[in-house]
Amino acid sequence: MPAVAPTSIVEPLPPPSGRLLVRGVNWLGDAVMTTPALQRLRQRLPASHITLLTPRKLADLWLGHPSLDEVMTFAAGQSVWSVAGQVRTAVPFDLALVLPNSPRSALETWLAGIPQRVGYAHPWRSWFLTRPIPSPSGRVAMRIRGAREIRRLSGAPPQPAPPPTAHQIHGYLHLAAALGACPDPVSPMAQVAAAEVDQAGKALEADLRGKAMGVATGLPLLLGLNPGAEYGPAKRWPAERFAAVAREVSRRLAPCVWLVFGGANDGELCEEIAGAAGANALNLAGRTSLRQLMALLKLCRVLLTNDTGPMHLAAALGTPVVVPFGSTSPELTGPGLPGEGRQHHRLLSSRPGCAPCFRRTCPIDFRCMTGLSAERVIEAVLGLL
Repeated sequence: MPAVAPTSIVEPLPPPSGRLLVRGVNWLGDAVMTTPALQRLRQRLPASHITLLTPRKLADLWLGHPSLDEVMTFAAGQSVWSVAGQVRTAVPFDLALVLPNSPRSALETWLAGIPQRVGYAHPWRSWFLTRPIPSPSGRVAMRIRGAREIRRLSGAPPQPAPPPTAHQIHGYLHLAAALGACPDPVSPMAQVAAAEVDQAGKALEADLRGKAMGVATGLPLLLGLNPGAEYGPAKRWPAERFAAVAREVSRRLAPCVWLVFGGANDGELCEEIAGAAGANALNLAGRTSLRQLMALLKLCRVLLTNDTGPMHLAAALGTPVVVPFGSTSPELTGPGLPGEGRQHHRLLSSRPGCAPCFRRTCPIDFRCMTGLSAERVIEAVLGLL
């Protein structure tokens, strides 16, 4: 494949009143990190019709989002030809901006017959793009370390932290800048209506009263706890430490209630933590839709969470987060505005020499997470409150 010449502006730009398809990313946390690029794209093209193509599981994230005119969804397991046909028969698009790095996402827009197709240049996909964009300078690859390398680095000093410009948000902004958008970052933004928050609060109040966990009227102090991580156990702080934090913070801040969030696959883990946390923890794993989760996160004063989708969602909704980081890097995928996340949140790391390794499981002794004590996290939660 021939080398791709650097470029910052796609010529021609989409017409001011044209139709732009944005192929969205596939995971909740990544989707939240694309919102600054979408905001900048809307500023650059205020009269364009912007449609987001997104997995159906994420559709509710985008309800009422001001950067978009329309949301088009596809189902899990839907073939690339089916998705492309769906796009091709919808409306004629002038240009596609492909945010994921996968060959499939670029192939979808090519099969759909969209005349201009912009995305990152990568093997096996650049042929499907009319303008492949080189990766931005200063990009830091999230390389999975091998077991031998991890053992060698485990006793070494901490690795140098990458600069704020290496954050994944800047990667999406770089693509938007190829369409003439401003590359300067803005805070990720998620929206939930006041009526949704009010409805969620009333339902929760009734639930707590029925379990004798609330107060006579109104809601108690609500704290969130999200102990799962779909990526793998290397991103999960130990369950017993989540429970220890909940018990001690509850002792100091009574009356309060911990809402334990998780997906359907997290039910057993969340039940274990809710049981060990005491009588003031409510297990909501598998019981909330995405919109309900957003409303409840908005009601929480703080969310204690692993590095996962709800972490990004809470921060984008304005809820401070406390995050034990293990195999991943807060500088690359931390919540909020790059470089400012530590001002509004508490991003904690024990910083062993082998971190970040970006592995799903730890091949040694999990020191990145076991090195973070419950006492340190307790102080972080209380500090934000």
